[in-house]
Amino acid sequence: MEILHAFNAESAINTFGLAGIFIILFVETGLPLVIGLPGDSLLFMAGLAASGTGEVIKIHLSIRELAIGAPLFAITGSQFGHWLGYKYGARLFGREDSKYFNPKKLKNLQRWIDKYGVGKMIFLGRFIPIVRHLVNPAAGIARMSYKRFFIWNVISALVWTQGFIWAGYVLGEKLKGSVDKYVLPIVALIVIVSIAPIIWEIFKEWRTRRHLS
Repeated sequence: MEILHAFNAESAINTFGLAGIFIILFVETGLPLVIGLPGDSLLFMAGLAASGTGEVIKIHLSIRELAIGAPLFAITGSQFGHWLGYKYGARLFGREDSKYFNPKKLKNLQRWIDKYGVGKMIFLGRFIPIVRHLVNPAAGIARMSYKRFFIWNVISALVWTQGFIWAGYVLGEKLKGSVDKYVLPIVALIVIVSIAPIIWEIFKEWRTRRHLS
């Protein structure tokens, strides 16, 4: 699924431009019912598009508009996700038959929050697929104040969006015409790094269960 994210990101940028990028960022962080949207790869590819090099992305984006708009939509989406969790969280995670929004998932998120703290969890969760979708409503369910959440939301959104955007932009500027052959390996590396924490947590949980059995 994650490798497809690279192609979905490319398609979204080529088809919808900045509007598509901003909408995806808002939905990915603000509507926890939508799982599987590109995030890290989208920002990286958008930065690459803003450099105006390579043939993978067919359109040229304004780096100024991208760098300003991306964090604004990520922040707004996350605030909306927090509000949803604060107001409707108990009902959202109350469905036993839901794949992502069930009491077990909420319990796992609560364990992560207890381990890292809400603030650190918001920051770290910004960089982890699936967790990125769930951490904002989880913070609302945990009754994190709007003011405190906003501070961590802004910090994490700025680091996340600017980091990936400027990585793509600088790479495009440095490599110019040869950038295309590096795109898929770099996106694959981004995917591996982003899902590594999930794999590690799954492994630790499996090891713990094995020792208890």
